[in-house]
Amino acid sequence: MSAATTPSSRPTVTEREARQVAEAAREQDWRKPSFAKELFLGRFRLDLIHPHPLPADDDVQRGEEFLAKLRDFCETKIDGSLIERDARIPDQVITGLKELGAFGMKIDTKYGGLGLTQVYYNKALALVGSANPAIGALLSAHQSIGVPQPLKMFGTQEQKDTFLPRCARTDISAFLLTEPDVGSDPARLATTAVPDGDDYVLDGVKLWTTNGVVADLLVVMARVPKSEGHKGGITAFVVEAASDGVTVENRNAFMGLRGLENGVTRFHQVRVPAANRIGPEGAGLKIALTTLNTGRLSLPAMCVGAGKWCLKIAREWSAVREQWGKPVALHEAVGSKISFIAATTFALEAVLDLSSQMADEDRNDIRIEAALAKLYGSEMACLMADELVQIRGGRGFETAASLEARGERAVPAEQILRDLRINRIFEGSTEIMHLLIAREAVDAHLSVAGDLIDPDKTLADKAKAGAQAGAFYAKWLPKLVAGPGQLPRSYADFHPSGHPDLAAHLRYVERAARKLARSTFYAMSRWQGRMETKQGFLGRIVDIGAELFAMSAACVRAEHLRATDDHGREAYQLADAFCRQSRIRVEELFGRLWTNTDDLDHKVVKGVLGGAYEWLEQGIVDPSGDGPWIADATPGASQRENVHRPIP
Repeated sequence: MSAATTPSSRPTVTEREARQVAEAAREQDWRKPSFAKELFLGRFRLDLIHPHPLPADDDVQRGEEFLAKLRDFCETKIDGSLIERDARIPDQVITGLKELGAFGMKIDTKYGGLGLTQVYYNKALALVGSANPAIGALLSAHQSIGVPQPLKMFGTQEQKDTFLPRCARTDISAFLLTEPDVGSDPARLATTAVPDGDDYVLDGVKLWTTNGVVADLLVVMARVPKSEGHKGGITAFVVEAASDGVTVENRNAFMGLRGLENGVTRFHQVRVPAANRIGPEGAGLKIALTTLNTGRLSLPAMCVGAGKWCLKIAREWSAVREQWGKPVALHEAVGSKISFIAATTFALEAVLDLSSQMADEDRNDIRIEAALAKLYGSEMACLMADELVQIRGGRGFETAASLEARGERAVPAEQILRDLRINRIFEGSTEIMHLLIAREAVDAHLSVAGDLIDPDKTLADKAKAGAQAGAFYAKWLPKLVAGPGQLPRSYADFHPSGHPDLAAHLRYVERAARKLARSTFYAMSRWQGRMETKQGFLGRIVDIGAELFAMSAACVRAEHLRATDDHGREAYQLADAFCRQSRIRVEELFGRLWTNTDDLDHKVVKGVLGGAYEWLEQGIVDPSGDGPWIADATPGASQRENVHRPIP
């Protein structure tokens, strides 16, 4: 059968096979130290993050100069209310951003980009995202996961010379992995790339293609069939969006990010030169996951920007709105919400800046730190926005346009809540991030004891693993009994005269890290091979680690600001407030590790799926339509109008 007529079929895979595909794609080795990895092992390596790493002076100058230009553009050229109303970013805004160099922020200057560091790239995203989050998503999808980043890390010199200058100034790129029936389970990827001479022929359908509606260049993940001379496997390609057979069949609409150019893209016998393949065949997932190690930092960047805006509005509104004779901010019920927003914004920025600077220096492995930043930032930003809506009361639920129409300040509080909600799903949902981080957190255990709990291993393999595990745990477990967190003068540098005692919080982090490691070890001993099914437990383990990382970053940032005489007293106060709030959450999570309803919940879920509670659904009408739950993605020529809209 020729390449032109080879059908695309969705692979049938077992759960175990799917896990093996995901495992093969992850980075296997730890060649550099990782603060977060050590934290999950019960080792509080403060030396890896303190003193706070700093950018080079020329990087700061270049970054600040661009931020000044971008701020002026945001204030004079971007009308967020217009984008919200029309559900589209005006072409002239996108063109202006191209001329400003915003599409080449992360691209090296030798290719026409600005060559900004990760720190300043994230500051730029926070700034432009505060003007309109859809613009932040446009720039982020283009540079964090679109063509520039994979080529920077894995592309050939010829590919860099060909595509990076275009991405820096003129072309918009998109990343295409998800399919109508494939999300975080890429083993079932159905889009195929069949070798045919010097080309590959692509067939398949991609869903939720952020930037796909306006993109000029696409990074496409497709499955290459295994054949003579071809290793096969999921492979990454750069595809020209204007190629014959590429059809954008729909521009999707969402509850938030109304200006997002996200669509459905169909490939029908699309010829792609072999020269456009990124890396070898079968390396596509590894390329995607490695790209996301730093790419994920773009989402918490915009969450930090959202937190700053929520704090500004909460401060201004709560000072003028009076209730029972005094500003609502001075009532404890409202004041606690404002304190939460202020302290959490400080901590999120600390996590983001620390992770970003570590990414720039490339001294540490930050795959867990970046994932924690994404997870924690997306969850906490949604909580902050929800608290802002509550503080604003009825005005928080009212749209900015309605507020303006009746003569009040057009504050889009309900919009920021809608816009932020997708961040808990984008680039790995919270549930998937829990599993991804948990896998990395227990990597040391699986490295020495994994064969013990693998049902496919022989008795000889298990015996060998038992010996290795015994040697590892004989050295590791005793170190979890005591540590610096039990010594009252540990981390004394974090308790300068006249400031809150952050040293006490760091001692708590050290003790909690050891407790976290002991809990993980006990769970592995208890559940062994069933550990991977205990997703509720693993999620709480990860959430505890996220809180401890955030506390550490907040304290280190506060001390850095104090040492540089930059709002140090206020920073210490915010860090103290955050750590006290965080410790309450950590203690609750520790309690829920062993006291929870996980087993009962599982029984209820089985009852729901089996129809045992259908009687509970009576008494309503369902306004949903009658279409299929998952759209048909059968390969073939498109029957729909192409709504691809490249920006001139």
